[in-house]
Amino acid sequence: MIRSGSLVPGTDPAAFGLPAGTALRYERPDPVLQPLLPSYAVLDSDPAVWKGPDAWVLPGWGQLWIVLTSGTVTVRTRKRQPTRLGSVVLYGNSSRAMPVTSQGGVTVVVDLSPAGWARLIDRPADDFRDQIVPLDRFWPPDRVQDLLSRLHASDRGEGVKAILDDFFLSQLPEPHRDEPALADISRWVREVDTPPVSAMVKQLGISQSALLRVANRHLGYPPKLLMRRTRFLRALTGMMMAESPPAQAGIPSGYHDVPHFLRDANEFLGTTPRRFLALPMPYLRSVLRARAMVIGAPLPLLDPADARRNR
Repeated sequence: MIRSGSLVPGTDPAAFGLPAGTALRYERPDPVLQPLLPSYAVLDSDPAVWKGPDAWVLPGWGQLWIVLTSGTVTVRTRKRQPTRLGSVVLYGNSSRAMPVTSQGGVTVVVDLSPAGWARLIDRPADDFRDQIVPLDRFWPPDRVQDLLSRLHASDRGEGVKAILDDFFLSQLPEPHRDEPALADISRWVREVDTPPVSAMVKQLGISQSALLRVANRHLGYPPKLLMRRTRFLRALTGMMMAESPPAQAGIPSGYHDVPHFLRDANEFLGTTPRRFLALPMPYLRSVLRARAMVIGAPLPLLDPADARRNR
């Protein structure tokens, strides 16, 4: 098993609250990469202690998953089709929580921001929403194999950050022409409230057709759904990370009433918040806590604007 923690000074892995038989690392990428790759994670579990269907991936931006374990890892997407993960896969931007079944071992996850998708994938994100596809559909096979080989040869723990930084910095594409618009749209999507799209169009000074084009191509969905997803996940992760169970009758911030919240829960979870929160998800809760401690927010789409600035 890898050693849990982070290279970020002052990180106490005991505060992650990991269940027995599991380990986790979160790292901040090189400052040049942070606007594109918000975070790196290394997930590990001992198959003799921890395995099965008790892990989940919440909706969000795209991700690269590099599976270093020889054990089987399967994910059920929104279409309810179990997908067995290959060695290096791309998660498309997603709108539904996905259960993961693993037989243990190490997996490395690289988070992609919308700008990261634009620059590193440069394929329409709405063509791959809620899908998991082999990365060699987008990158040359030798490039994918290089990344996989470097990580297989690593300690799979503290050395992963340096390997990923070196790999991505060595072949970083030129900025995409849509990145300035993406930065503005992403900032609006992160707002606590959900202003009408017409207000976004006016404030950003672009046409509605241009807004929809950029959002669908690089963020995977139209702005209204993205704002709803952010609002819901801000409320849900707050409940999941709370030390005491939330009051089920309470109205989360940003919602008019409980039915309003339940409609979004059905959209993004496929069930009610009560049922979802009752599921055994100790590892996911630990992942959320760990990322908030190391990066500043439990999910990339909730990162504050200054978390992805070049410094």
